[in-house]
Amino acid sequence: MVYINEIPEHAGKQVTLKGWVYNIRTSKKLIFIIVRDGSGLCQSVVAQDDVPQEVWEKASRLQQESAIEITGMVNVDERSIGGHELHVRDINIFSIAEEYPITPKEHGIEFLMEHRHLWLRSRKQWAAMRIRNTIIYAIHRFFQERGFIQMDAPIFTGNAAEGTTNLFETDYFDRKAYLTQSGQLYGEAMAMAHGKIYTFGPTFRAEKSKTRRHLTEFWMIEPEMAFYDLPMNMELAEEMIVFIVQEVLENNREELEILERNVGKLEHIKAPFPRISYTEAVKKLNSPEMQEKLDTMKRDRKREAEELKDALTALNSEFGQAKKGRKFQIDRKRGEINARLDQIEEDLRNIPVWKNSALGKKWGEDFGGSDETLLTMDEVTPVMVYGYPAEVKAFYMKRDPQNDEIALGVDMIAPEGYGEIIGGGQREDNHEILMQRLKEHNLPEEQFRWYLELRKYGSVPHSGFGLGLERTVAWLCGLQHVRETIPFPRMMGRLYP
Repeated sequence: MVYINEIPEHAGKQVTLKGWVYNIRTSKKLIFIIVRDGSGLCQSVVAQDDVPQEVWEKASRLQQESAIEITGMVNVDERSIGGHELHVRDINIFSIAEEYPITPKEHGIEFLMEHRHLWLRSRKQWAAMRIRNTIIYAIHRFFQERGFIQMDAPIFTGNAAEGTTNLFETDYFDRKAYLTQSGQLYGEAMAMAHGKIYTFGPTFRAEKSKTRRHLTEFWMIEPEMAFYDLPMNMELAEEMIVFIVQEVLENNREELEILERNVGKLEHIKAPFPRISYTEAVKKLNSPEMQEKLDTMKRDRKREAEELKDALTALNSEFGQAKKGRKFQIDRKRGEINARLDQIEEDLRNIPVWKNSALGKKWGEDFGGSDETLLTMDEVTPVMVYGYPAEVKAFYMKRDPQNDEIALGVDMIAPEGYGEIIGGGQREDNHEILMQRLKEHNLPEEQFRWYLELRKYGSVPHSGFGLGLERTVAWLCGLQHVRETIPFPRMMGRLYP
């Protein structure tokens, strides 16, 4: 057996593929079967004059997603998917699929989410999952090559890293427990034993949010480093993102093309990233220049919408006279245009809200999604915002020695409206100060006794950050919603399948 991604190595030879029927079309004496096996797609041609009648009859019975074994000669054909096609000699059927519910026509998102177990087989979802895999492998390589070791934080915790208001509570025998919102506190303990560690696992947030950036279950990568200050922490985060992007560009060109991702934007992701203090960011949001940019964006969006509507009218006029293949292309293009028009409509609704939010942003308030979008609107790389007000950051964040109102924290905000992908900072390493912070946040000292003890036995300056995997996948893939970045997303109201 040969996998489809190995076919170029077998040009001119007979091979056997095992997979599923991705698509099928017939003519008088030819049947074209697009086969998928998880590694790629291959066009397989069954010619009635070249195969026994039994093989022709088998091919004629096939439905989309039928499972088959197919044998034939590999021919070079630049017009075919992957530059090769299979001239079929024999077919063995494992199973004939029932009528497949997902077709090339447009489906609503609720329908697709109800059929997520099948939607994963579609080409764009396949591409997104392959890129997710590259990102995961790249993260492990990045840390392992730099002397970090992977360690695991518990999923059940007796305390919360940032309070219990957005945690899932569960019964744990005779006491309360929570599904973890972060492995960071445990990561600090492990870093005191090993110097440089990272955790990679699921985390849970019970925020009642339905935005395109939120999931209730998602994966976090959280390095913790002893003897690291905030600038060192920022450099590591920046270096990691550049490494991940380069790995995706090197290994996933085909997948990025399937997703119609603007690769040129990713190719500009190079260090150093812009760095701006929180105070400077507030001034930028409040500025007349920001208001002017939003007015310009509004005019540009309206003009683009008119151009797209004209293009849609032309396609609709052409559709009635088009042949079958062209109709499929028109349908696909109409779907793309309508999706872009929906995005423009959303932008036009949001722009007045963004203007008011930016103009009214006061020092001391945390940034929302619209603020993050505006702060990166002129950038091709992520932007690093540091020096947030201590009041909007977690109790464990160390304060600036020069200004107690400032936390030594940083957020990395992805461009193109994808928002925060990294949050981190330097940790408070003084036992007495950390005790005071717990009291200020009304957190139980007994639950954090072990965490406090880290400051009693060899405390050192240390830092770390958390990378949200799904937001990173969404950004690099150019996906509008994080629900498409994880095989089975968990959101408010979504627990099936």
